[in-house]
Amino acid sequence: MFKGIDFTQKEFLWLLLLVPVLVLWYVLKHKKQTAQLSISSVQGFQKNSIWGALKHGLFGVRITAIVLVVLALARPQTVDVSSKTKTTRGIDIVMAIDVSASMLAKDLKPNRLEALKNVASDFIKGRPNDRIGLVEYAGESYTKTPITSDKSIVLQSLKSIKYNTVIAGGTAIGMGLATAVNRIKDSKAKSKIIILLTDGVNNAGFIDPQTASELAVEYGIKTYTIGLGTNGMALSPIAIRNGVFQYAKTQVEIDEDLLKEIAQVTGGKYFRATNNRKLKEIYKEIDALEKTEVEEFKFYNYEEKFRPLIWIALGLLLFEFLMRFTIFRSFI
Repeated sequence: MFKGIDFTQKEFLWLLLLVPVLVLWYVLKHKKQTAQLSISSVQGFQKNSIWGALKHGLFGVRITAIVLVVLALARPQTVDVSSKTKTTRGIDIVMAIDVSASMLAKDLKPNRLEALKNVASDFIKGRPNDRIGLVEYAGESYTKTPITSDKSIVLQSLKSIKYNTVIAGGTAIGMGLATAVNRIKDSKAKSKIIILLTDGVNNAGFIDPQTASELAVEYGIKTYTIGLGTNGMALSPIAIRNGVFQYAKTQVEIDEDLLKEIAQVTGGKYFRATNNRKLKEIYKEIDALEKTEVEEFKFYNYEEKFRPLIWIALGLLLFEFLMRFTIFRSFI
């Protein structure tokens, strides 16, 4: 009955403890006022006994009215809460992903590229208020997806990323960073972020990483860099025979000094992901470092419910008064 109803003046509910006291008082008073008489038959009093029983119902009506008055004093009301969110600080993010052949190494499961895609997918889903774009690079780079707020497009593009021979071989870190900068530099967002991931060293492209870093600084773009790959040896592709990659243990080479420099110059941070768990932790840390400020407005609509209780209580008291001094007058 009172589901969804809140009593704003609950202290008045203590008055309900008077109800059992009044009932006890009424019972004791009734016994005291009732005389006992021994007779051989009560047949002549059966009609009057029915009216006597109905008389007790009047007391029940009065008790009900008292309960309703107490509930009304407790001020019952319902609250309709509506909320509206406003993004006060949006973040634009471009993820620059290395798609060279070495990303097929199996030191992360099932391989580096697929492990990255799985973790990056969760990262994207957790940024509902931001715009995100994707850049692919190997020996050269290109924009896979412009920055957009449509996460379904970004996720579908991320899912379709794979190693191919269309992009020239090698690892052009400077090209990947420069393309990401060019894609996000004109953004009007309060914060502009690039997440640059690679598993190798800069050995291709006509833009060196230092120049790309200077461009990022000029446009106020912070860059987080991630070196992907285990320490030591990794099972990596070394050749293709009959369209199938041949794998062998090779030394993992990541230019960590370069990645640290890019992150430091642009105000970002460098991370090293040596396994799937560490890669997940890195993206969680970046997610925590770059939070979009969201302001929530709540609107409360209060609806008072005490008025119907008062009207019902008054109606019951009026009914009791009329019955007591009309129909039941001879029996009270």
